[in-house]
Amino acid sequence: MSKTVLVVDDDPTQRRLMQAVLERDGYAVAHAEDGGQAIDRMTAGGGADLVLLDLVMPGLSGLETLAEMRAAGVTAPVIVLTANAGVETVVKAMQAGAQDFFVKPVSAERLLVGVSNALALIRLEAEVGRLTKRVQGRASFDDLVGDGPAMRMVKSLGARAAKSTIPVLITGESGVGKEVIARALHGASDRAGKPFVAVNCGALPVNLIESILFGHEKGAFTGAVEKTLGKFREADGGSLFLDEIGELPLDMQVKLLRAIQESEVDPVGGKRPVKIDVRILSATNRDLSQQVTEGGFREDLFYRLNVFPIEAPALRDRREDIPALVDRFIARFNAEEGKRVAGCAPETLALLQGFEWPGNVRQLENAVFRAIVLADAPFLQPHDFPAISGLAAPLPDASDAPAPTPTVELPPLPETPIRVVDDRGHLRTLEEIERDLIQHAIEVYAGHMSEIARRLGIGRSTLYRKVREQGLEGAIKEAG
Repeated sequence: MSKTVLVVDDDPTQRRLMQAVLERDGYAVAHAEDGGQAIDRMTAGGGADLVLLDLVMPGLSGLETLAEMRAAGVTAPVIVLTANAGVETVVKAMQAGAQDFFVKPVSAERLLVGVSNALALIRLEAEVGRLTKRVQGRASFDDLVGDGPAMRMVKSLGARAAKSTIPVLITGESGVGKEVIARALHGASDRAGKPFVAVNCGALPVNLIESILFGHEKGAFTGAVEKTLGKFREADGGSLFLDEIGELPLDMQVKLLRAIQESEVDPVGGKRPVKIDVRILSATNRDLSQQVTEGGFREDLFYRLNVFPIEAPALRDRREDIPALVDRFIARFNAEEGKRVAGCAPETLALLQGFEWPGNVRQLENAVFRAIVLADAPFLQPHDFPAISGLAAPLPDASDAPAPTPTVELPPLPETPIRVVDDRGHLRTLEEIERDLIQHAIEVYAGHMSEIARRLGIGRSTLYRKVREQGLEGAIKEAG
């Protein structure tokens, strides 16, 4: 999803120049002529992901505007623009809450690097906050991604269940995020901050299930060289999440039922039961009622666990949440991999929202992870998801190296200068001049992209990207 940058400057020429640079790099740009307009947009008019704020403006100054935005609760990063690079000016701006400063006129490279760094820092801080809450067992339903109808229902039911100790059974396909919901249930309850212990019942060795769940005494069996508490006692005072509960063998289902009913466990080799205080949260991707009918799951245990069922929706049933999920994954993997991907190109987002995602959120997460690792552009492109788009990444033969000389003899470029001044006598933008130059080269060299790239001194992949950005695909077809 493209990030929006609000440019606040009373000089329309400065706004247009920064807009051209930012839009060429994939950002959406909004304008404000003064501090009042900026405050109105950031507090009630759609907001922005980042603000470029001129310090010297008529009416409210940049510092006054920044102070009012922060007082109104605006947390978006702000980069100030100043013609005076004095230490005092910079210190005042930073003390008022600015993340960075640019000395005007700012170069395109400095502008893009500064914007990228500020957005990356905000994403990193948010990700660190989420991870800290997860480790501390304080994740809440506010941390669940998605505001579509399906997820609103999950959050509503979960918030009600969290207020009591009622057993909750979370159902849904594999990969929908059942453990994330369980962690939110725990973090939103009065057990927040206490242990949250997750157990995948389908991954437990059959001969060790009892020991892993209920613990054992030293010497209770061959290999028991030390005492083990078991998952129930590890979760004492907190919550125990039994994932894939439908995989548990029947003989262990009996012992699990007793532990839940009596609030006590019998460690293997122990002399007496041990009292426990554990809230049970369970999950399954199976139809447990069908398993009960077929004799594969105990009816009494099913009714004990299924007191408060919550259905986790499949990703294909909540496509409106995909942009937010992608943003969350990009933020996380940027932090983990040291990358600076800014988001998804609009056509990429449309591609992801149109896919069926049989593996649900887990599959989307892995797809974004792969794309982040391989991406070499600020915004993820369709070819970064080859398994979904069917597109291969551009060959790295000329990422920015001159293309090889073609064997075809092409005519020399005629003396047809590109206009640099518009009809009113003002300089045209670099974007407009670049577009005319590329279009002219396409016509002269009959759409031979290798020759065009060589003549312009750029790589073929860069040329193809600029053609897409400038909407010149039709010119290539006509020239061919």
